[in-house]
Amino acid sequence: MRLFIKPCLLATLLTPFSLLAASLSVSSPDGNIELTLNDTALTYQVAFHGQPVIAPSALGFRFLQLPALANGYKITSHSRNSVKQSWQQPWGERTTVLDQHNELAVTLKHPERKAAFTLRFKLFNDGLGFRYEVPNQGVAKLDIIDELTEFRISDSKQSTAWWIPGRGWNRYEMLYRTTALNEVDRAHTPFTFKLPSGVHLSIHEAALVNFAAMVLDQQRDGVLKSDLTPWSDGIRVKTNGSFTTPWRTIQIASNAVGLLNSDLILNLNEPNKLGEVSWVKPGKYAGIWWGMHLETQSWGSGPKHAATTANTKAYIDFAAKNGFDGVLVEGWNTGWDGEWFLNGAVFNFTTPYADFDLAEVTAYGAAKGVKLVGHHETSGHISNYEAQMAAAYDLYAKHGVGQIKTGYVADGGQATRIDENGIERKEWHDGQLLVNHYLHSVKEAAKRQISINTHEPIKDTGLRRTYPNWISREGARGQEYNAWGSPPNPPEHTAMLPFTRMLSGPMDFTPGIFNLAYKGLDAENRVQTTLAKQLALYVVLYSPIQMVADLPEHYDAHPNAFQFIKDVPTDWAQSQALQGEVGDFVVFARQDKHSEDWYLGALTDEQARTLTVKLDFLPAGKRYTAQIYRDGKDADWRTKPYEMIIEQQSVTASDSLTLPLASSGGAAIRFKAL
Repeated sequence: MRLFIKPCLLATLLTPFSLLAASLSVSSPDGNIELTLNDTALTYQVAFHGQPVIAPSALGFRFLQLPALANGYKITSHSRNSVKQSWQQPWGERTTVLDQHNELAVTLKHPERKAAFTLRFKLFNDGLGFRYEVPNQGVAKLDIIDELTEFRISDSKQSTAWWIPGRGWNRYEMLYRTTALNEVDRAHTPFTFKLPSGVHLSIHEAALVNFAAMVLDQQRDGVLKSDLTPWSDGIRVKTNGSFTTPWRTIQIASNAVGLLNSDLILNLNEPNKLGEVSWVKPGKYAGIWWGMHLETQSWGSGPKHAATTANTKAYIDFAAKNGFDGVLVEGWNTGWDGEWFLNGAVFNFTTPYADFDLAEVTAYGAAKGVKLVGHHETSGHISNYEAQMAAAYDLYAKHGVGQIKTGYVADGGQATRIDENGIERKEWHDGQLLVNHYLHSVKEAAKRQISINTHEPIKDTGLRRTYPNWISREGARGQEYNAWGSPPNPPEHTAMLPFTRMLSGPMDFTPGIFNLAYKGLDAENRVQTTLAKQLALYVVLYSPIQMVADLPEHYDAHPNAFQFIKDVPTDWAQSQALQGEVGDFVVFARQDKHSEDWYLGALTDEQARTLTVKLDFLPAGKRYTAQIYRDGKDADWRTKPYEMIIEQQSVTASDSLTLPLASSGGAAIRFKAL
């Protein structure tokens, strides 16, 4: 639904160098955020409510073939535009997204060079984005060797940052650190921090296409510089002489909850390029997966092989009985025997093990209304995968497989390619080559009406708007670390993710473990939550596809709690973050896209706490039955993780609920419309 667009104010100014303005400013629609560009030293700065949040920070690039795009460039013209419109998501946290921003496009030119370039800024009420648009610079090849963009934060010693290290172990699967900002070394984005004033910011990027991902390198206290992930030969980005960068983004809010209600990243991506996408199906899936992490089953062949025809049929029966849409099967194709994670060239994506019949299981699932969720583990060998991709996707399309979980488990966080001379090269997961590979996978899948759920992915930058079949991804420490990680995910982990990783987009975290201590309560490897918190994850950690991650027999022990997983949807009409602090606790409310029902999820870190939640997100004048799943009186993740109270009460928008949360506990509520 389009509200309105103010056609360009486009006050384009063309002036000789002698009359150039040294600075230009643009504000957010509500006037709270102001960005100023100064061409004297080619810097920008940002203020929020009149107070500086980004000090004057450098812009520019260095190239291998040409002089730097940096100092010496002057503003030659600019244009302005104001937009207020809405657009529809085919699936998402909300159906309708408001895009309201003020835009400033500035053309800069060096007096001694022919070519100019454009800096484009868009300011929203929840933050801003800017990008470089560089036309051909008179060369056929232009290699970027450094990006000079900075984000300077004053008073970095008094600012708190939540971050994971950038590059090295490059799959983003690390525990978040809480430090003073000046203690950060090199960090992945989204990079979230709080100023002494209480203002929260998060630096990230949007629409990462044909470019290297940006990590942040703190070279001096408070000076975070863009550090582009290099190719194996050291070049950061390879271009044909022109390029447009991803948007460099800064989300800004008065408090932590404000970050969670931002649509900035999505709004900076291009609209859907795939056309009609009703074939992209949100939903819940069970899977042959958790048993391998518990080592009761195996991916490879042998007596414990999990991906058999008979076992898959049993999972299909389980899914059909409980209303789940799909069954993921890992380990069905040859290549899993031995140290596959060290050699992705062994995988064959069209040849099953002898005890798995793809045609038989997909036909069996179709008869029961359950689709097979495909799986391709590449071990990061992208040359092997790309050589087989078309045939592998064709095979799945032939058998009605509509979703594929891809995996890139690679030793050391680097993928493998074979170059044009037949030489094996190692490339970072978030370098330009892999950025293009991941998107190539999504585009090829779309040709066959298949959706992609990428594990060990490139970070999310909102491309699900442009390619809605990129339905989810991993990109952080998931549930499996609780089975074998050292250490497993601590209680604060899922209270940290919404304010960090989840700011970029959906995550396939794989919640819903009901046997929380498979090796005993005192074992190191166990799930460090209560059962109620596992239910809350389905609402708090957004994904349009949610896994019912545990073994079917483990749900039999808690049938009443299992009801919430059967009820909770994965596609929402609207979502609101209600309360929260980074790494401490969070509360989300979401409305089902296909009914008047609402759902609420609340969870906490290791600190038990009691929250009072106003229900004013509910429509006024309407009554609901609140079906409440919450921690019991003596619940504690260490000693009594299963203690839960399930109760009902009648509520309206004028009511509040008091929710006692145990240590690493939670609450999950369905508000059923009457």
